[in-house]
Amino acid sequence: MSHVPHELSEDFPEHREKIHNLKETNAHFAKLADEYHALNRELHRMETRVQPTAEEFEEELRRKRVALKDEIAAILRA
Repeated sequence: MSHVPHELSEDFPEHREKIHNLKETNAHFAKLADEYHALNRELHRMETRVQPTAEEFEEELRRKRVALKDEIAAILRA
């Protein structure tokens, strides 16, 4: 398991410009990106044990991050 945050621009390098543009022009996408970023930071703190938590809760947050990423990916493909 990597303890490096999953940044959208790194996960979708071919869509960096589109991500930037959508954050500025699409309120729904901007909200999803903000949620992903906040969740990603929280998970990073848990994974690095800066903020220890129950494994079940950490797994739940990982599932939420995947769901957000899937929704973001669908928008980027559209």
